[in-house]
Amino acid sequence: VDSVAAYRSDFALFPEFFNAPLMAKYNHMYEPDAIRELAKYTKVIVEKMQQLSISYNINIITGSMPEIIDNKLFNVGYLCRRDGSLERYEKIHVTPDEAKIWGMQRGHKLQTFETDAGKIGVLICYDSEFPELSRLLAEEGMDILFVPFLTDTQNGYSRVRLCAQARAIENECYVAIAGSVGNLPNVNNMDIQYAQSAVFTPCDFSFPSNGIKAEATTNTEMILVADVDLSLLRELHSFGAVKNLKDRRKDFYDVIRVNK
Repeated sequence: VDSVAAYRSDFALFPEFFNAPLMAKYNHMYEPDAIRELAKYTKVIVEKMQQLSISYNINIITGSMPEIIDNKLFNVGYLCRRDGSLERYEKIHVTPDEAKIWGMQRGHKLQTFETDAGKIGVLICYDSEFPELSRLLAEEGMDILFVPFLTDTQNGYSRVRLCAQARAIENECYVAIAGSVGNLPNVNNMDIQYAQSAVFTPCDFSFPSNGIKAEATTNTEMILVADVDLSLLRELHSFGAVKNLKDRRKDFYDVIRVNK
């Protein structure tokens, strides 16, 4: 946070399960119990992130952490605004591994968040592979989609990356992805990581021709800093070579939210 704030950044994005190294202390335990021990750190980490967002004047997206509610385990994260306010988001689609190994439950919370630097949305890892979620967020006027992720293989990473690029094009928004690199040999089910953090854009004349604003070095620990211009999105919506949002055939199909 100190490093990113030095560049006067408006947002800092952490990866999914960025605090996983803390599980090494509990590696002797049954995996569902170990992840629940990790969940005990979530409250104090969020409180610290809140303090950092205020003191460093930066909006922090905390990636994700395990959280227990009514004895059920969820994969969640928080938006810590620099004005001190706090918002919570959940992983809607848990992976088969999360469900089988940890007993992780599916979330039900999806919304955009107003910030002093634009309207944002957050989808955790696997959620980015379901276009309906980001389309609902785009309907609410999302400017930037943040995707904290954790992948252990290049296949898994490619799924997240390629889907994130598609989300940027189809929803005419910026997409920032952040993942963890390095190995955790002392944490079961978290042994290896594969990642390359990046910022993606729509593909049109005002943006990079390949839709990549910036990207980190693969599997290298580093901080990625990128500038994006929200006014270019407004121009794209009206004057783009193609208009992915305006040209949807709502007379033929639609994406709706089901409230239960």
